[in-house]
Amino acid sequence: MQWTNLNEQTVYENRWFRVNLADVVIPGGGRLDHYLIRLRPVAAATVVNEANEVLLLWRHRFITDSWGWELAAGVVEDGEDIAAAAAREMEEETGWRPGPLHPLLTVEPSNGLTDARHHLYWSEEACWTGPPSDAFESSRREWIPLKLVPDMIARCEVPAAGMAAGLMMLHHLRLG
Repeated sequence: MQWTNLNEQTVYENRWFRVNLADVVIPGGGRLDHYLIRLRPVAAATVVNEANEVLLLWRHRFITDSWGWELAAGVVEDGEDIAAAAAREMEEETGWRPGPLHPLLTVEPSNGLTDARHHLYWSEEACWTGPPSDAFESSRREWIPLKLVPDMIARCEVPAAGMAAGLMMLHHLRLG
């Protein structure tokens, strides 16, 4: 049941993504044209403090016109280490510099259309460095009790699937 990509051609490209058209052989020998989006990896990070509170951002996503809680996240720059990108994004968006980061999980949020990979990390410590340099990224940043996360996800307050999965994994790791 494996599909085979015979060839790809870029039909649009900018610094954020490429739209390609692939010539694909499907099981049974048929062929089809399939559009796909090639994206740079995304790195995300958060911290859980001694009170088992997780640092989250409340933000609006104009594409879906929705509000929700998220981890600090952004695109990994060319040549940048993924964990270093996660730490950089967390400090830029929250004003908190994480301590040593632990891998949480890697997800492919839409692997039928894109090759996007989101790498999520967490830390058990962070230090305040000052107001976030990218404060426009969110309306507020808050320490949320980790025990509330499953109910927040059930109420659709964490709409991004990768963020929800990462927070559930973090809930499991910290609270069982």
